[in-house]
Amino acid sequence: MILIDSGVGGLTVARAIRATMPVQMLYVADNAGFPYGALTDVDLVARIERLVVRALDLVDADGLVVACNTASTVVLDALRARHAIPIIGVVPAVKWAASISESRRIGVLATAATVARPYLAELIKRFAGDCEVFVHGAAGLADLAERAFRGELVADSALIDEIAPLFAPVGADAIDTVALGCTHYPLLQARIEAAFPGVRFLDPAGAVARQVARVVSPGGAWRGSVAPDTVLFTAQPEHRGALQAALRAEAFPRLAVSPI
Repeated sequence: MILIDSGVGGLTVARAIRATMPVQMLYVADNAGFPYGALTDVDLVARIERLVVRALDLVDADGLVVACNTASTVVLDALRARHAIPIIGVVPAVKWAASISESRRIGVLATAATVARPYLAELIKRFAGDCEVFVHGAAGLADLAERAFRGELVADSALIDEIAPLFAPVGADAIDTVALGCTHYPLLQARIEAAFPGVRFLDPAGAVARQVARVVSPGGAWRGSVAPDTVLFTAQPEHRGALQAALRAEAFPRLAVSPI
């Protein structure tokens, strides 16, 4: 299986998939393209297509997960038209949030790029029409997650500054459920929940894993020119030693670099 993200955020999806089914992975961390929100839709589709072609040259994959909300809002149709393998994306858990909210006031915490795309508005209209929905595009939260993952000190105050605008219109007590709209954010979920007690923050990775289990057969033999459970970066990553240790803890023992 192939997973693609602009960084390490998609590891939250990898965790959920592994908890659901036995699987070996090539994880493509496109750090040369981070953040994807800086790209136009046309450029993002072209970039992800190059990544997919490169990954499929390395691995005979039985499925592909675009483990990034921003990319998923744009590239899925184009990829499915070009490739025969199952392709699964990630979307904010708006339906889930609306189904469990008692206050009928829910939040969506995502990147600015995901917030700006029509796809999110369509999700809200379709699944949360009876809720008051507050949306915030956090400018730097994904980068803070990247830093924290590789062991850098990230202050709680920095996290709060990124998230607090979501609650500014009505206060944290009024919104009881928040759909996380970036796969990086669950890397910080325990700290976010501690900073905003009483609010449920929903990680969509479990739903993605269940969809993968529905469309991908588990346990196939690994066929590829790279070893299974490799993380392939598209540029030399910062703090490589600390990053490699963190990846080993996620059961990805191998790190490689291959520009596209």
